[in-house]
Amino acid sequence: MPTYQYACTECGHAFEQFQSFSEESLTVCPECQGKLRKVFSAAGVVFKGSGFYRTDSRSPSSSSSSSSSASSSSSSSTTATATASSSSSD
Repeated sequence: MPTYQYACTECGHAFEQFQSFSEESLTVCPECQGKLRKVFSAAGVVFKGSGFYRTDSRSPSSSSSSSSSASSSSSSSTTATATASSSSSD
């Protein structure tokens, strides 16, 4: 059952009320018989970004370590080839 927050527009009395979805909203303040209004607040959880579930379910070390080791070995072989070709042309 959801909890709703209400505030009186006349006396400022604020309270929470458990109500089912099918019940009507409260309209009369229990303190001064003034008019009530529902109070809406920000959500407790906010999901942002396009890859929220994909990036949060992986361990960060498994995918980044394998790609960085592969790129470092390919760059070292390219450097060795370039050094060998420049020394043979002299």
